Amino acid sequence: MDAKADKLTALRELINGSGNIVFFGGAGVSTESGIPDFRSAGGLFSERAGNLSPEEILSRRFFMNHPEEFFEFYKTKMIYKEARPNHAHLALAGLEQAGKLKAVVTQNIDGLHQQAGSKEVLELHGSVHRNHCMKCRRFFDLDYVIESPGVPKCDQCGGIVKPDVVLYGENLDTDILNKSVEYIARAEVLIVAGTSLRVYPAAGLIRYFSGKHLVLINKSSTPYDDMAELIINDSIGETLKACLT
Repeated sequence: MDAKADKLTALRELINGSGNIVFFGGAGVSTESGIPDFRSAGGLFSERAGNLSPEEILSRRFFMNHPEEFFEFYKTKMIYKEARPNHAHLALAGLEQAGKLKAVVTQNIDGLHQQAGSKEVLELHGSVHRNHCMKCRRFFDLDYVIESPGVPKCDQCGGIVKPDVVLYGENLDTDILNKSVEYIARAEVLIVAGTSLRVYPAAGLIRYFSGKHLVLINKSSTPYDDMAELIINDSIGETLKACLT
């Protein structure tokens, strides 16, 4: 048996032997659904809009001062309505239905975990599928934002409709953050996948894990590799699919 097969066998045994698994995922979980990640070659942050970096455009200050330019970038670079759940999303939904996976903690805003069937999904950075008027708090769905020309405005009061995504310069939702900490702190197995573990405060959540088994599935190394019991540098979708078959 080769090293890759050995690691898959080890992961399969951890999953089969536990009823308290938590999954913590980043942008790499959705790349197999055709959504670019941020920091790899060809990722979102390798692009620029004129002299501006994506970090600048996706900031609270830029949104407030230049909403037209913000939404032009947001609608073309951050929304992938045709994306569908991949093997990773489907496998995690299956693990939850089997009573093994307690929660998905995600840095992604695409809603693919819910589309796959996951119920307990903690979205650290919000979701493109939720949008609210900044004046009257009226809710709007993703289609309303996409179909609105330029800056989407509330059809009741005329206020700007802001996506419920965490921009640079904004704080994470405290309730979601605290709930994520609770799940991770109580987990027996923590599977971390598709994240560089370099973006805080989200990356700091791994420090709360005190369970038995830390698994990292990532194409590249992370600052927490020396803490992991099992490291798999391979496709997240194929890895999780193989562990359930």
